[in-house]
Parts: sequence; structure tokens; C-alpha cells
Amino acid sequence: MTGVLPSQILETMLKNGEILLDEPLVEGQVQPASLDLRLGKTAYRVRASFLAGEGNTVTDRLSEFEMHQVDLSEGAVLEKGCVYVVPLMEGLNLPEGVNAVANAKSSTGRLDLLTRTITDGGVEFDRIPSGYSGPLYAEICPRSFSVLVRPGMRLNQIRFRDGQSVLSDEELTAVHADTPLVDGEPLIDDGLGFSVDLKPADGTLVGYRAKPHTGVIDLERIGEYDPAEYWEEVRSDNGQIILDPGAFYILVSREAVTIPPQYAAEMAPYLAMVGEFRVHYAGFFDPGFGFADAGGAGSRGVLEVRCHEAPFVLEHGQVVGRLVYEKMSELPEQLYGAGIASNYQGQGLKLSKHFKMG
Repeated sequence: MTGVLPSQILETMLKNGEILLDEPLVEGQVQPASLDLRLGKTAYRVRASFLAGEGNTVTDRLSEFEMHQVDLSEGAVLEKGCVYVVPLMEGLNLPEGVNAVANAKSSTGRLDLLTRTITDGGVEFDRIPSGYSGPLYAEICPRSFSVLVRPGMRLNQIRFRDGQSVLSDEELTAVHADTPLVDGEPLIDDGLGFSVDLKPADGTLVGYRAKPHTGVIDLERIGEYDPAEYWEEVRSDNGQIILDPGAFYILVSREAVTIPPQYAAEMAPYLAMVGEFRVHYAGFFDPGFGFADAGGAGSRGVLEVRCHEAPFVLEHGQVVGRLVYEKMSELPEQLYGAGIASNYQGQGLKLSKHFKMG
């Protein structure tokens, strides 16, 4: 069966040495359709973001760009606006035919913590070709907040595929007819489109904007930070907001989304001609996200939005992204939210798990 590989296949790959570990696996690291990746013990501060490029190792390129090393073993701060490369505790020895894609975890994206995976010989971020054998590295660039990190922290995740199994628009329409993927009429065009909610059912709070000068966030501290110290509330009573150039926003989709158990999805940017803003995205939606039997009953997609060169008016119902659905190679033995302490099942507008939510 082609498709995205579920948790039980990932366990087999671990046993077979197709996924390599520097440290033993920890509880919760294997997700329904992905594996969390863990930071190693050293961060390399580099002058600029880079890809290894064909025929080169990341270690070779580090010797060109490294400025200094940061020991993470007792915890260390990664400074806002700087670029770091951190070897990960996981490596790969992929069989031919199995490729992988990586992405930031939800909480990482909501902190505007640009995190991408690079590999030896890599010519793309976050894309790992079939048959790759070698180490994995995280490139980390904190954009809004400086963060305190330690070895073993999980900022990004990896998903494995046997072949390609993206649903066509026709297949997606048929799935929606059987198991509604959104509440209301779906916008299906090269995936499932979703739009921004700027007319909440209650009140006028539509999002949050990151403050420019804040303290450090310790990524181990869950539910401890006062949102008011890091975020400004964004309110609207007319269904529109003006995005400021260079500012980072947390908004929410108008649609409540469902990922049935036999599918996984990935959020992709909406290729608008406008180009004045970009929806940054935490990427992976696991089987069971928003699914009623897994405690979801439709969950909103949280949008991480950055405005570019000019102020831009964003209006209620404007399409800002799309979900690309893929078949699972087989049903996962665990679903998102169902007994695995998932943080964002049934969510609406929500900051990362590090903040107190009233």
C-alpha cells in the first residue's frame, strides 16, 4: 500500500534501523503519522541559512559558516534574529521508495520559530529523498521571541511516505460527501481551501500580534507565560484588519476542519497573486484531527501570518491557505487526540501551549 506511513510502521522502521537514534525513544515521540525529532547537545551559530548542496555534508558547510558553538546541555538561549544549526538525535537509513518530509510542530510555528530540517547533500529544506542515509539537522531562526532550549526538545517532526498518494480534487469531493471535511460548503481547488475568521461569534477578538521587545520563552514551561507580556490583542468589529509590514500574527480559520482516520493532511501556502502576506504554517495535520470519534468534532486551523513589504487589508472569509490530503498506507493504531494528550484537538483561536489561556 502506498501512502503516509502510520505509527505502527514507524515503530517497525525504528526496530529495523531505518530510523536511527542517538538516545532511546521517549514517550509520545511517535505520533499517529509522524515522528517528533529531538535537539542534540550543541547548537552552531551560523552567519546565514544554508543548504548542504549536492555532494556536500552539513559538517563541511558548517566549517564555512559557523561563528561559534553553543552548549545546550544546561539550557541555552537562541537569540531572536540569529540562525542556528543543531544536530538532531535522529538519523535515517531509508529504504528505496520511502521518502520523508519534515515540518515545524504546531507550538513551534505559533512562536514564530522558523525551524527547518537540512540533510547531507540536501538541495531543499524539509524534503528528504528516498534511500537517504545520514544525519538530520535542524536549522532554527527565532523570528519574534528569543527561546531557551535544551537537548531532547522537539521543535520539528518528520513524516514518511511510500510513494505519492495525494487526493485529487475529485477524490476529495467524494471524501467530503462521505465524511464532511469542513462545516459548510467546501472550497476544493488543488486541495481544501480555508479562509480567515474575522467575525467571531462572540466579541471582537480575532487574533494576536507579537510584541517586538519581550523576554525569553523557556520552551519547557507550559501554561506559565502571561500572553499580555508577549502579544497584543487584535480586535475587529467590521470583519477586517490591516496587517503591518514585518509583524507576526496568530489568527484562526473560519472553517472547522476534520481529518478522517484513513487520511493525513499538510497545510500549504495559498499562492495568491497578492503576495503581500504569507501564512506560515505548522504543516502536519494528523489522522483524527477534528474527528468526532477522537474528541474533535471539527477543529479550527490556527494561522501564523506574516505581512511583507506593504500594509495589507485582510478581510473576513478571504482564502489564505489550503489543506492537501493524502491517503494513509494503513489505518494508524492511534489517532490525534484520542488518548495521546494532543494539545490542539477541538481548538479555536489559541496561542501556543506555553501561554496561560483564560
